[in-house]
Amino acid sequence: MILAVLDLLFPARCAVCARIGSGLCVACAPVVPARTLRSATLQVSALGAYEAPWRSAVLALKDGRRDVAAALGRRLSGLLPESVGLVPVPTTAARRRRRGFDGALLLAQIVAARTGGSVYPVLSQVAGDAQRGRSRSARLKARGRFHCAQSVPPGARLMLVDDVMTTGATLEDCAAALRRAGAQVDRAIVVAATPWERIRTLVTPTLTMI
Repeated sequence: MILAVLDLLFPARCAVCARIGSGLCVACAPVVPARTLRSATLQVSALGAYEAPWRSAVLALKDGRRDVAAALGRRLSGLLPESVGLVPVPTTAARRRRRGFDGALLLAQIVAARTGGSVYPVLSQVAGDAQRGRSRSARLKARGRFHCAQSVPPGARLMLVDDVMTTGATLEDCAAALRRAGAQVDRAIVVAATPWERIRTLVTPTLTMI
């Protein structure tokens, strides 16, 4: 009942054009094949480059827009061929307090609800140094910033979830922590990737769905 009232008072609006109906409308973000990228050890599926409209959507998510999270979660669910275990890349405690939620965790929960998968919020940050504002070389050198704080099913095949892939360093750091805990990790899904021209793309695109 409360959610229904909130939907009436604050209906979903496109993060780009503000049209009522969805946090990201099809007119602003047409359904197109996603791109499959490669970091050092991970195959990463991204909805698009970190530019319009995906940049607007990611920034709205970071501002706490749950309607945008719902729209992005629907898109990301189309990148999964089957139900899998999803591990969100954790944000800092300060950002969680400011936004009211953890964006990657919310995305993972929405995707899991649509695909029948499971969410394992098992990672924590050992150091609270966010990557934003750091140089590319500093990002790439960052290691050991994440710890698998909870147990994972032995030999479980898990997939990472995040909003943006910049250099791939954060995803690789998270994957390393999960592997040390005994999990298998070779894939990740993200909303957007940047800088696009510096990331080697694979030949076969991945189809996304609403």
